[in-house]
Parts: sequence; C-alpha cells; structure tokens
Amino acid sequence: MFEAITDNEERGQVGIGTLIVFIAMVLVAAIAAGVLINTAGVLQSQASNTGSETQEEVANQIDVVHAVGNVSANDAVDQINLTIKKSAGSNAIDLTSTTIQYTSDDKAVTLTHGGNNVSNASDTDFITNGVNGYNDDSLTDTEQRVIITINADAIEGTGNGDSGLQGGDDATVKLIDQSGAQYTYGVSVPSTFGDKTIVEV
Repeated sequence: MFEAITDNEERGQVGIGTLIVFIAMVLVAAIAAGVLINTAGVLQSQASNTGSETQEEVANQIDVVHAVGNVSANDAVDQINLTIKKSAGSNAIDLTSTTIQYTSDDKAVTLTHGGNNVSNASDTDFITNGVNGYNDDSLTDTEQRVIITINADAIEGTGNGDSGLQGGDDATVKLIDQSGAQYTYGVSVPSTFGDKTIVEV
C-alpha cells in the first residue's frame, strides 16, 4: 500500500535543525520588515517637515510699502527707513529672528535685529519700531506696519554723519525671515536732494 523510500535525496528534512533554520528565517524576515517600516516612517516625517518648511518659504513674504532716507548736512542719505507689512496668507513673522543683507557698490554686510532704539542702529544691527502702537518685533496681520531703520552712514563710512549713500547711489536690501523666505528691495537714491531732508528711496 505504501511505497518505501530508499533514496536519501527524496526524503523530507525533519528534526530540530530544520526547525531552527525555519525560525531563523522568520526572525530575519521580521527584523527586515521592522527596519523597512521604521525607515518608511522616518522618511515620511522628513518629507512632511521639508514640505512644511518649503511652504513657509514660499508663503511667508515681507512687503516694503514705503521707503525713505534721511538726508544729512553733507548731502548723503545717512539713514534708511523701510515701512513693511506681511503679505496676505503669510504666517506671523518674527522680526527679532530676521536678518538683512545690505549690499552696495562698496559694502556687503549682514544685519541682525538690534532692538527698538533708533540710536542702536549700526553697521551690524537694524532697528524696528511699530507704527500706530503696533508691536515692534513681529508682524502678525496684514494691517500692521513696522518701520525698519538701517544706519547707512555707519555701514558706508564712519557713523559720524559724514558719509552714507551719495546722490545717484544704489543699494540692495534683502530681508530673510525665520523660515528662510526672502524679499529683496532695491534702494535708489535720487541724484539731487535740493532742500529736502527726507527723500524717497
């Protein structure tokens, strides 16, 4: 009724050795699956964070709505005042974490937030002051206005009021907020000032 198997190659492998090999294969497969699942989770988290950061960089924008310069007694713009607001759809912008890259024909400096006292504006710091009682250090809604003060005299020269941007000079001001979003404004000084003590730039 039953055929006897005499060929060793046709016999099924049984015993504790085979069981150990089988269990080892299952464990290896389980570990590999765990590693793959963990890696997928990490990659998903990184992709989500990158997407959020990229969205902030695109959405967060600072707009310059008005720009003027103070004309010194030596016929140079020694101080630049930029009135700014946040664009519609932007998140709150922390001005204390914002940096400004100032570039002219002769100078290239990076400015950081130096508080709210105009006298503290220097060749390394810019100053912010809220308009009409608004917060000095952040932009939280589109109605809010803040004035950024840049000391062109200190950046371009000695800081003693005897230098700054001369008539016809240009400079580039790049504002970079906490998310990395950038806004570039071109400062253009009129070629002549006449009797004006404040000019649009």
